[in-house]
Amino acid sequence: MKAKKFLYSQFFAFVKKEFYHIFRDKRTMLILLVMPIVQIILFGFAITTEVKNTPFAVFDMVKNEETRQIIERLAASEHFSFAKYLISNAEIDKVSQKGEAKLAVVFKKSGNSQLSIQLIADATDPNQANTFANYASAIINQWEMENLQPTANLNIIKIIPQIKMLYNPQMKGAYNFVPGVMGLVLILICAMMTSISIVREKEIGTMEILLVSPVKPIFILLAKITPYFVLSVINLTTILLLSVFVIGVPIAGSLFMLIALSLLFIFVGLSLGLLVSNMVKTQVAAILISVVVMMMPTMLLSGMIFPIDSMPKILQWISVIPPNRWYAEGVIKIMIQGVEPQYVVKEFAILGFMAVVLITVSLKKFNIRIAK
Repeated sequence: MKAKKFLYSQFFAFVKKEFYHIFRDKRTMLILLVMPIVQIILFGFAITTEVKNTPFAVFDMVKNEETRQIIERLAASEHFSFAKYLISNAEIDKVSQKGEAKLAVVFKKSGNSQLSIQLIADATDPNQANTFANYASAIINQWEMENLQPTANLNIIKIIPQIKMLYNPQMKGAYNFVPGVMGLVLILICAMMTSISIVREKEIGTMEILLVSPVKPIFILLAKITPYFVLSVINLTTILLLSVFVIGVPIAGSLFMLIALSLLFIFVGLSLGLLVSNMVKTQVAAILISVVVMMMPTMLLSGMIFPIDSMPKILQWISVIPPNRWYAEGVIKIMIQGVEPQYVVKEFAILGFMAVVLITVSLKKFNIRIAK
């Protein structure tokens, strides 16, 4: 009993020491607490880029030669790729939530046998949604100009595409950048700051002193990462509060699922930080790896700036590696689309698998280092 009590007291002593080091360093405090607030407020714009191979679904209630030609024209464009036919309006939300289609094209007859076309875009990213709708409208209008001549034997008088934006009818850019910034802030704090903290102990020689103490090495690692876990939770709370009450991005889905996904992502980030700390010997190297290996892929390959569907195939394959992609997709589904739990099982499973692999490799490398 006394040994267990001593173990707990030593563990909390190490945690207290780590908090003391963090609060003593003003630069660290700025990075940990001020940077997330600045990013979430100033990062309020999305970069508009050209889209390619955007999957679209079709709900065709007319099923004639004209609708077939329009579908073929859309599918032949470099901007779109045909995903599937829908059998009801209810399927439109489902294909969007599953990520099977970014745009739904609905054909129906209006008065005087006119063809009515409705374009329903996923507006979680308003810039992309607007681009999807504009490209589709341009393709449809071009087909209309080529085919609806006075001599043409068609039952269509005029086509006017109707555009509807799902999940974000007001087209707010914040709906797109909030999930990306959440992932960026958490991965930097968890991975970069954890790795720097441990490497700093190695640089100044105190890690060896800690390792020869009565406390088990695993508890030393836990004591090192606990403050950053607590600060990450504080930052997560700050970001969510700012998003909802300052920026005006509501939480449409389950708050419990959002917090659970975020805690899992924080654990992935901490595990990644432990792995980096075992690979490098200096703080400079830890910072470089954090920026090059974590920050750049987060910005470029997570879908935060450039649409993943528009990337070359090789980059689409590489984009499955950064955990931020899966976290951002999960946050969009929960926070913006308000999906049911079964639609985010994939994101939870992938992040959980990453966490197990990273922590296993990190602890194995740490034990090897102790043995040496």
